[in-house]
Amino acid sequence: MTVERSAHDTSVVYRPQEPSLLQRLLPWVLGVAALVGLYFLVQALRAPLADVRPSSSILRVENGWVTFLLFLLGVVGLLLLTSLIGTAWGRRVTGRKIRYSAVLGDQLTHLFIWLVIVAAIYPLLFVLLASFDPRNSLYQFFLPTEGNVFVRSGVIPNFANSSLENYQKLIDGVTIPAWQLVVLGVGAVALIAILVLALLTRTVGGGDEKAYERPRTWATRIMLAALALVVIFLRPEQFTGQGNESKFILSIRNTMLVSGLTGLMGILLSTTAGYAMARLRFPGRFQTLLFFIFVQMFPVFLALVAIKYLLFALGLDNTFTGLILAYSGGAIAFNTWIYKGYVESLPESLEEAALVDGATRWQSFWRVVLPLSGSILVFMFLNQFIGTYAEFIVSSRVLTGVENWTVGVMLQSFTEGQFSTKWGVFAAAAVVGALPIVALFYGFQRYFVSGAVAGGVKE
Repeated sequence: MTVERSAHDTSVVYRPQEPSLLQRLLPWVLGVAALVGLYFLVQALRAPLADVRPSSSILRVENGWVTFLLFLLGVVGLLLLTSLIGTAWGRRVTGRKIRYSAVLGDQLTHLFIWLVIVAAIYPLLFVLLASFDPRNSLYQFFLPTEGNVFVRSGVIPNFANSSLENYQKLIDGVTIPAWQLVVLGVGAVALIAILVLALLTRTVGGGDEKAYERPRTWATRIMLAALALVVIFLRPEQFTGQGNESKFILSIRNTMLVSGLTGLMGILLSTTAGYAMARLRFPGRFQTLLFFIFVQMFPVFLALVAIKYLLFALGLDNTFTGLILAYSGGAIAFNTWIYKGYVESLPESLEEAALVDGATRWQSFWRVVLPLSGSILVFMFLNQFIGTYAEFIVSSRVLTGVENWTVGVMLQSFTEGQFSTKWGVFAAAAVVGALPIVALFYGFQRYFVSGAVAGGVKE
């Protein structure tokens, strides 16, 4: 530690001494040594895992519990060693008293967090790996007869059988006109621009981040416009392949069309209703809010018979219009409560100033409240879009015919029959079908997070 004294100031400034090159490299050396030690530990435990006996339902390992216990004790011992080294290193660098129990507690906490992360990611990874298995057999996939213990136990698949056959079935017979290819190319360029601008935003600091905000906004608009054009003008005649799997891209288009229009319809109905509940005082207001809560108590399948009858009576059965209306009606109650809480968090003096200047109640809502509701509107749209995208019960009863199916109904068709389930195609379709949700959620995650907590604190 060095001490500096200013020429015109009697105060003493203590500055910590910069660590040397050896001190900066020592944590990396210790990390590499820990990984090498873990590798040799795994090599030492390979012998007990060599004798495995497959059963009709499970994979039996001779003294498997002993092997697992030794591996667990090895990991805990490695944590004890790294905690001891970290405690000694921290005391030397900082000069403060660091408790060994605190460092060990942090290490065990991190280990538990990583276990939770692995447990959450593993099903997704397994589905991704299963999508490359062309055998489409659950039993062959889960009980292979060769490979290491993880392959034989079904923890990971046998990569010797992996191929892109399942993904090829999803695009078999799909024809795309030239103008749609051009639109898709423009959208791809816009997406690349968004990713590049996002990377530049993360690398630069200070006020330079604002310079990329406007280009990224325009690139996002171009990408969404290109996607909307393709979704709207995609036709069933472009899918000429045999089998339901060749029309899965069409089901994604149907789902995006229904979910997008449902989200817009939900915003239109919920914002006006939520604003009226928050700002207007009229007879029956409190009873209406209670009714909205009461409606949320019942699951959607209780109203399925009534929905089916109403759509049939109105001539909207087996139409996207009828399904959108059914979804929009169910979204009003929840989104109205969300928007009501957000509007109540806004200062009412802003609207009062607009009313004093001669604006009507509708103009104050349109020109004052809505411009301040960007984050909550995106949250409501994404919340409704994601919920509708994954819905199966209503869409399976309202829509008939493979050309009208949504993603949920199409995925269900791959699992029909006890011994004819196309597990590989199902996994590949699940991966492809999840891409729009992942892209949409990632692109608007900041609005989703800020909108989720909007209205929690009143001004």
